[in-house]
Amino acid sequence: MERDKLTYAGAGINIDDTDAVKQSMANSLKTNDSRVLNSLGAFASLYDFRFPEYEHPVMVMKTEEPGSKQKLAFQYGRVRSVCYDMINHLINDIIVMGAKPLAVQDAIICGAIDKEIISEIVDAVSAACKEQDCALTGGETSIQPGVLEKGSYILTSSIVGIVDKSKIIDGSTIRKGDIIVAVASNGVHTNGYTLVRAIMDKHPEILNIRVGDENFLDAIMKPHLCYYKPLKDLFGGDGLHGMAHITGGGIEGNLNRVLPNELNAIIDLSRVDVLPVFQVLQNVGNIAESEMLRTFNMGVGLVMVVDPKTVDAVIQHVSAFGLKSYTIGEIVDGNKEVIFQQKLK
Repeated sequence: MERDKLTYAGAGINIDDTDAVKQSMANSLKTNDSRVLNSLGAFASLYDFRFPEYEHPVMVMKTEEPGSKQKLAFQYGRVRSVCYDMINHLINDIIVMGAKPLAVQDAIICGAIDKEIISEIVDAVSAACKEQDCALTGGETSIQPGVLEKGSYILTSSIVGIVDKSKIIDGSTIRKGDIIVAVASNGVHTNGYTLVRAIMDKHPEILNIRVGDENFLDAIMKPHLCYYKPLKDLFGGDGLHGMAHITGGGIEGNLNRVLPNELNAIIDLSRVDVLPVFQVLQNVGNIAESEMLRTFNMGVGLVMVVDPKTVDAVIQHVSAFGLKSYTIGEIVDGNKEVIFQQKLK
């Protein structure tokens, strides 16, 4: 008797289905960016990197993923929003160096092909990029049955940005007396979701709690804010000496990454405008303040270190984009430490 013949489709991957998904991506990947020299179907993306307006162009590169927030996103039907999380987080990580975002490549890894979901992911990633004046130039969709379960997804993306070497913002110009300005977040953003999920598992009643005028799920699933457009016109100015994107590690774990070795940052925690969602998480989960500060942004999505003379102008500029910003500390002599004073309100 002839043995049954194995096929790729029988093992879990139908090439006809994957080709159909690729065709559905074509519209999402269309762009008016003349630097993108080819389109879907090529083995790799071509991007024209001539920038005569830059005296000494430097590439700025980063890879990011939306962490375990993506598990909640697929569980509760928030697929589109988590794509914005990923791209906005990614862009924030390069703009704190003064970079302009240019092009993104994404990767979608899944246990089985679902044309509608994958098309939705690509369309959302592309839309998120376009909103920040950059392009999704391509990426990879990898179906891995037996590695991931059907319905499971892992998203990741990489970005290339550009900055003139003379205008890189790396904290090297931070000096004693500079003022630390907080720019508000809109919630948890994309860090700390392993702890959020643990609280939800242990206290499922949290789903019934109102956070201001929102339900809990809406409060924790807001897409990560992107700060590029509100801040880009400040890049290259003499008054902006450093920036830090407040992600995992909180204010301390991120601000110290840009401090010169001989300086400290003093943060007055009583000035931090803690968002209600963090108060709910802390109270329900019985989480210590120190753990909250180490895990979450607590309402501060990004900090800027600025010359005292430009503080008012910087705050006014940011507020014109509907974002709250305010002073939370200053730079003093020290040894590259972030020191907290007072307590959170």
